[in-house]
Amino acid sequence: MKVSLRAGERIYVNGAVLRVDRKVQLELVNDVMFLLEAQVMQAADATTALRQLYFIVQLMLMNPTDVADASALYRQHHAALRTVCENRQMLDGLAAIDELVGANRYYEALKRIRALFPVEQAILSGPANDAPFEAA
Repeated sequence: MKVSLRAGERIYVNGAVLRVDRKVQLELVNDVMFLLEAQVMQAADATTALRQLYFIVQLMLMNPTDVADASALYRQHHAALRTVCENRQMLDGLAAIDELVGANRYYEALKRIRALFPVEQAILSGPANDAPFEAA
């Protein structure tokens, strides 16, 4: 897999943080866990339940030598989400995410979580008022 980075950009590879000083293309020739800087969520941005789940899985990917604490937190948070969620698309997504995390496929789990952000936003926004506006 080839990854292109801009000058000053960081990539997180198997727990290591690499920063490049010029535009570069990296070729990852074996199976590694990595996260591009643009995909990293800051703690302050974990403002919803699903974003918090993303942040937890991100910790598991970024620090593979110390997954135990994050894994316990993931299990608690994931179970709580499944308990309160009624949306079928969200429940199916959470099941798929759990399978990916269980297989240590954290990057794919993060992609699946990101795909659910619009669903979560729609749920949090409440039912849309589809009735047309009628003038008096």
